[in-house]
Amino acid sequence: MDLGLIGNCAVAGLVDKAGRLVWFCLPRFDGDPVFHALLGDGPGEPGDGAFTVELEGLKETSQSYEDNTAVLRTVLRGESGAVEIVDFCPRFAAKGRHFRPRMMIRHVRPLEGWPRVRIKLRPRYDWGAHEPQITQGSNHVRYLCGGQTLRLTTDMAIDHIVDERLVNLDRPVTFVLGPDESLDQSPAELGRHFRRETERYWRDWTRRLAIPFEWQEAVIRAAITLKLCAYEATGGIVAAITTSLPESADSGRNWDYRYCWVRDAFFTVRALNSLAANRTLETYFQWLMNVVADAKGGHIQPVLGVGLERTLTETTAPHLQGYMGMGPVRIGNQAFEHFQHDTYGNVILGAAPAFFDKRLFMDAGVAAFETLEPLGEQAWKLHDVPDAGIWELRSRARIHTSSSLMCWAACDRLAKIATHLGLAGRAGFWHERAEAIRAKILERAWSEKRQSFVESFDGETLDASVLLMGEVGFVPKGDWRFAATVDALSNTLGRGAFMLRYEEADDFGSPEVGFNVCAFWRLDALARIGRVEEARELFGELLAARNHLGLMSEDSDFTTGQAWGNFPQTYSMVGIVNGAVRLSKPWESQI
Repeated sequence: MDLGLIGNCAVAGLVDKAGRLVWFCLPRFDGDPVFHALLGDGPGEPGDGAFTVELEGLKETSQSYEDNTAVLRTVLRGESGAVEIVDFCPRFAAKGRHFRPRMMIRHVRPLEGWPRVRIKLRPRYDWGAHEPQITQGSNHVRYLCGGQTLRLTTDMAIDHIVDERLVNLDRPVTFVLGPDESLDQSPAELGRHFRRETERYWRDWTRRLAIPFEWQEAVIRAAITLKLCAYEATGGIVAAITTSLPESADSGRNWDYRYCWVRDAFFTVRALNSLAANRTLETYFQWLMNVVADAKGGHIQPVLGVGLERTLTETTAPHLQGYMGMGPVRIGNQAFEHFQHDTYGNVILGAAPAFFDKRLFMDAGVAAFETLEPLGEQAWKLHDVPDAGIWELRSRARIHTSSSLMCWAACDRLAKIATHLGLAGRAGFWHERAEAIRAKILERAWSEKRQSFVESFDGETLDASVLLMGEVGFVPKGDWRFAATVDALSNTLGRGAFMLRYEEADDFGSPEVGFNVCAFWRLDALARIGRVEEARELFGELLAARNHLGLMSEDSDFTTGQAWGNFPQTYSMVGIVNGAVRLSKPWESQI
């Protein structure tokens, strides 16, 4: 998808190659998309739900990030000249804390010739259903609807913006779009200051990353993207910035991913922590321990809102046509009602580093361990009970191998934490339970017929999620069954560098596109069984599937290479980080 991500860990937006802001939700990631053109114009006219800089006679565009930042630069070239658009959401340290207003800033300046531009600023409210009431002052425009007001402050003539008039751009102009507040500086001065400080923040942040020797640019862009998917106020991490981008053309597999899946968030935190970006782990640990406390030892749902909301009732937005006209547009996610037993393992896996990492400003000791133990009890109780599984099947339940695997991981990590804390009795208790689950998985999840670990206990169909056995340390190095599983999955589910999730049809039929994270799991598995060069070759092909800015969606068409699914997908960006860290040649051997 030809989109660039801007954000500041409070809000986020997507800008297309023509410089149109086509997605921006307020007041946070899961809010109302006041700019929604990505999912259709709504009931109005073309151009609604977007912030557009329209260049007369547009011929070509180019787009890039300022190095090591989340500041996006788009250049438009046309018959009358060329213009540069710079978009960002301010983020920097101020008064001892992170300044991250619900704001985006857009600089537009002429580069060549005498360019003629038309500014179209058309926010819409209630998922495209309502036009705002517009009021204006000498240097600002307010867009009001219900209880929400968006304010544009600019040094461009307000009349030209309201009238959408085509005018000569003879000087740089700045647009500050955000809360209904007066600025204490001119838009140009404020914009320059915020841009300078925002670029400094991101460059300082990336400078501290412990990146591998190879694929540095890809890793830095992935790390920044993962950071932007964290809602810093609470510590929640969304699976993606968008909703309802279909997994494949006209598939109906349109889901809202603007929430925090415990599973996805764990992998995101682990990837960032591997790069020494541990602040996200600290805030996520706080979010996670609130989830644990709210559960009171009972059921933990697999997905919650970034503010710990438990009810994410799924509805549709009737006024939006959907991506490329492929509706429905969904709000909320039925998965909050599911029982996915891998959740308990993912919670404990996500919390475990806090007990071992001395860099963190937190005290995860015996009290925190005791808070996690009831989750281990749930994992033990449910490790061989049917559930919806990692792929959130809506119409059937089985004893999914991946769910049982994560229940094992819950008990195994509790044993390790207890050992670290000097609690020998509890360590032995949880180790015994982990070994009991391990024995059951080895007995019931292995298929002699398929010569592979399979999707569910006593089943015979293949599923890429069993590759997580390597990632969580379930199988020892050199395990022949795991090596055989990698071959079986590659032969059946592999499509070049890409992989299907599973071979069996689900609620919507058989999968038609590669699920990117599964391809990255295969890289990890290949490296673990000693086939590093093969993994490196596939990794290069997967990196080529990113868009022009180094971002990746959930799915890829393995025939055309077209990106599908919600964007940018944290799981996919995690795969880039993990692949580079595992496969890169060491620094000391290269310099």
